Amino acid sequence: MTYDFDLFVIGAGSGGVRAARFAAGFGAKVAVAESRYLGGTCVNVGCVPKKLLVYGAHFADDFEQAAGFGWSLEDAQFDWGQLIANKNREIERLNGIYRNLLVNSGVTLLEGHAKLTGAHEVEIDGQRYSAEHILIATGGWPQIPDIPGKELAISSNEAFYLKDLPKRVLVVGGGYIAVEFAGIFQGLGAKTSLLYRGDLFLRGFDGGVREHLKDELQKRGMDLQFNSDIQRIERQDDGSLKATLKDGRELVADCVFYATGRRPMLDNLGLENTGVELDPRGFIRVDDLYQTTAPSILAIGDVIGRVQLTPVALAEGMAVARRLFKPEQYRPVDYQNIPTAVFSQPPIGTVGLTEEQALEQGYQVQIFESRFRPMKLTLTEVQEKTLMKLVVDADTDRVLGCHMVGPDAGEIIQGLGIALKAGATKQQFDETIGVHPTAAEEFVTLRTPSR
Repeated sequence: MTYDFDLFVIGAGSGGVRAARFAAGFGAKVAVAESRYLGGTCVNVGCVPKKLLVYGAHFADDFEQAAGFGWSLEDAQFDWGQLIANKNREIERLNGIYRNLLVNSGVTLLEGHAKLTGAHEVEIDGQRYSAEHILIATGGWPQIPDIPGKELAISSNEAFYLKDLPKRVLVVGGGYIAVEFAGIFQGLGAKTSLLYRGDLFLRGFDGGVREHLKDELQKRGMDLQFNSDIQRIERQDDGSLKATLKDGRELVADCVFYATGRRPMLDNLGLENTGVELDPRGFIRVDDLYQTTAPSILAIGDVIGRVQLTPVALAEGMAVARRLFKPEQYRPVDYQNIPTAVFSQPPIGTVGLTEEQALEQGYQVQIFESRFRPMKLTLTEVQEKTLMKLVVDADTDRVLGCHMVGPDAGEIIQGLGIALKAGATKQQFDETIGVHPTAAEEFVTLRTPSR
């Protein structure tokens, strides 16, 4: 049978664009459909604008520390509107880059909502297209719990476009998005409370990292309220929001920001017209080759609910393109030892197993740990401390995990990710000469196990 396209991609986010570009480069006839914005969540309402806001929030620290280095800064003023306008301009520039990447790769870009009408057919604005392979890369979407007054709350989507910086913010959630935005709001001058229904945020991260970040955020004056959850939200006469907690307490704020998870974006996608099945969590079920239960339809990225990180979606998109159109270059995505960062304040960098995971998997572990005040802070009154931690297999000496909380953690952990991928041992860490004076050298000078 002759099809209009060899590959039809639904969603022009990171994974979809990568798959489309590579497939076209391998000689396939490719189309991409996108109904919102080019670049997906990461470029528009995710990693990129968030990191720009994190940079903005850090200037408060820089100004405070500047006096220790002889700088006198008076009457520094922050303009939220200017930051958002500059951010928007950069996102528009990136949208254009994504458009050029697709078009210059020979990909047909169709801007409109795509709906599956069969295993090999997609409809956009009444026009139907056939394809040998269809790739779903529609990503995720923030979800707010169904409580009275939920329409008064915002998610990360809206946070990037607030007209004014709220004076008082309640951030609800315990994942990395909640922790990052709490730091952003507080760093930019808002009185910020972080509410989480569990005992401690960042479930799944190393316990030492979680405790250390909690201590550092409390040093900064952030109001952390664990084992707390909102029952309802009400608008008060003065325009503020009153959040009534399940324990009966009442908190008043100008903004209630929810970061309590993301759902797969499957709205009006037409899955009922295909044999595509969902897993118990509501994500698209795929096998190791990203094939759904309808063999001609594949899915990657946040919509399959594996590791929801932009670089992972990129790797999955590349794997699909290679397997379908350049099989001699195909290699599966390795989900082990994926480095990641949380752009909290201070930030987290982590790769490999946590101490808890290593013990659960039966390893005999040695823990190497260091807490120290960064050199930059020694001329200031700031008492923030950096944490560095190695989890080592006592039997083989292989380094199982590296964890850091402190300035530049994300930058430092990338290099350590290569070391762990290569199977580095603690002896090889020890025999590596450090770069002095840096914080990073601490990872190669940890000599004595802490336990």
